[in-house]
Amino acid sequence: MEDKMTCCQPEGCRRKHREPEEYEALLKRLNRIEGQVRGVRGMVEKEAYCTDILTQVSAIQSALNAFSRELLGAHIRTCVADGVRRGEVELIDELVHTVEKMMK
Repeated sequence: MEDKMTCCQPEGCRRKHREPEEYEALLKRLNRIEGQVRGVRGMVEKEAYCTDILTQVSAIQSALNAFSRELLGAHIRTCVADGVRRGEVELIDELVHTVEKMMK
């Protein structure tokens, strides 16, 4: 039986079951980010001062980076590690490519 934490990748299937704690934590972060974006929109609509808006945009970027780090860590601990244990070493190249894209 397949471990619930592993990624499913055979023949194009690109899904991953997340434990409830991980799922809720990711959604909580995304909801917070969504609220921040709505707040910036409101600032633009209310003609807020440029640097005040930019400060909030910087906070959103930091929040997105934190979300990405959390998701990447979980991906390495589950999908990549499990795949390598199954002999799917091509997942290492995929991980390197993903990290390269994130660092642009």
